[in-house]
Amino acid sequence: MNALRTFIAMLAVAIVGTTLVQADAAGRSGQLVVVQAVPGLSVAVAIDGRTVRQRAGVAAVLGPFELSPGSHVVRFVDQSGDVTMSSRVQVRAGASSDVVLHRPASLDGDPVVNVYRTPSDPIGPGKARVIVAHTATVPPADVRVDGQTIFTNIANGEFAEAEVPAGPHEVALYPTGATSDPILGPLEFSLVPRTVTMVYAVGNPSTDSMDLITSSRQISSDGTVAPKRIDTGSVGLARAGMTPFAPLALAPSRPVGCPGAAMDAWLELVVRSRNNADAGG
Repeated sequence: MNALRTFIAMLAVAIVGTTLVQADAAGRSGQLVVVQAVPGLSVAVAIDGRTVRQRAGVAAVLGPFELSPGSHVVRFVDQSGDVTMSSRVQVRAGASSDVVLHRPASLDGDPVVNVYRTPSDPIGPGKARVIVAHTATVPPADVRVDGQTIFTNIANGEFAEAEVPAGPHEVALYPTGATSDPILGPLEFSLVPRTVTMVYAVGNPSTDSMDLITSSRQISSDGTVAPKRIDTGSVGLARAGMTPFAPLALAPSRPVGCPGAAMDAWLELVVRSRNNADAGG
């Protein structure tokens, strides 16, 4: 009998503990950041029918907005009313996503909306995570970081993710396979340790409107050493195979802020394709 009572008591504690965890998760909010990446366009932005910005021009980064877990609608309307775009986004407790309004690859295409989830996995000390998304009106492109081609053949709407040493870096976009005449850059930006930076390439070379829009968040550190695992996806890596990348060609005038740049510049690359990304925030 005592054993039965003990079992029932333990079962009750387990059930209560699980219920509390579920209640805590249900009570936590999620975050949305809205990015306006269409040059020459000013839009009103509303979330669930509430206007959060009346006139958002290109490079406007709105939020983060704290929202309850579940489905939410983000709506964009230009000043003339001719352009109206809506996206239904699933917000997850404790998670963050960017909702990005941008042009497709075609010059005459209407603006589209893509949702990019912010990765929040722990990161080792002295490192930063960067996500580069192709949201410009250009064909598939290669991405170079500090002069080295890291990602190849990224199409409009797709993105690639990497962990790099914190500090100053250069990024440039080239037509796929090209080694000269970049579409964009090289442009300099600095990455703060233990942050994730979302980088959006926007604009159109023919109108001289190419630029980068960035948005950063703090993430936790797991204290791990420089990783050597590479996980490939449908967005091309510059080198194939499950082996570490060669060190980045870091310019001597731009130290990464840690000793032994040739050792610390190993990358852990997690590449995902988000062509016409779903709204799974």
